[in-house]
Order: sequence, then structure tokens, then C-alpha cells
Amino acid sequence: MTPRHPLGQILRDEQGVALRFERHLSHPPVRVWRALTESDQLRHWFPADLVGPREEGAELVVPFWDDVAAKFSIEDPVLTGRILTWDPPRRFVWRWEDEVITLDLDPTDQGTRLTLHVQLSPTGPGADQVGAGYHMCLDQLVTLVETGTAPPFTDLDQDTYVADYAALDAASA
Repeated sequence: MTPRHPLGQILRDEQGVALRFERHLSHPPVRVWRALTESDQLRHWFPADLVGPREEGAELVVPFWDDVAAKFSIEDPVLTGRILTWDPPRRFVWRWEDEVITLDLDPTDQGTRLTLHVQLSPTGPGADQVGAGYHMCLDQLVTLVETGTAPPFTDLDQDTYVADYAALDAASA
């Protein structure tokens, strides 16, 4: 079981709806960077792989892991993406279909502050579903980095967080 972390924030502005999460990890940015960008690490905390060169401007193929696609009945298990910013081990910005994901790593005296900002797709799921999904992913990421292992991604239930993010979404509207 992964520990429960604080909820993210739901932000609204002229660009639409975004999510912001912050996590503190007791490892240096280079270790957290590997977890964010390497396929063997992504497998433990993110529902899909990132296939393509790790460089700014690179096109990505984003295939959901087979077991994740099966569990969640994902009809189109291969999406596309593009790396917008590649600045190891500080900043990684990439587009996944219509969603823009920004990962910032800041060194701290205790390790690393990770900030995740997700600009939601205007046509995709709402902040409750997306917020719950990323919250679950970050729980897994923290567990992976802090302990070296994480439970299987398919054992998780994002519904644990959907009601929390629905209430947060209603309060931010």
C-alpha cells in the first residue's frame, strides 16, 4: 500500500484548467529524474512508456503498458507526444495528445522538491478523473524513489481519490 499524500491544486485561468502537485523526496534530483524519464522506472508509476529520443523537440510514441490497457479497457493504447523542454535534471515538459505535463525538480537540503503541473486537455476527462490519476501516479513515484520498489500499477484504484478531486474541483469553480 502506498502512503496517502496531500491533494494537488486545481487551477483555472485563461488557458483553461490545470493541476499542480508538489512532492518532497529524500533523494537528489538525478535519482528522481531517472524515475521520471527512464522506461524501466516509468513502468512502476506511470500508465505508459515514452518511446523516442530524450531531447527537446523529439516526437514520442506513448504506448500504454499492456496490462494497464487491458485493465482500463483503453481502446487506443498508443498515443503521441512531443518533448517541449528537456533540461536534465531540472525540467521536463512534454505534450501527451492535448495535455501538457511540466515536471520541475528543485534540490533541497533534504533531497528534491518535485512540482508537477498538468495543463488539462479541453476535450479530455475532467479535473476529478485526471487529478485522481496523477495523484495515484505520484504516490507510486514517491514509493518507488523512496523504497526502490512499488506495488504493481494495475493493483491501484484511482477511485480512491476521485471524490476528493471532485470536491476540490467544485470548490475551485
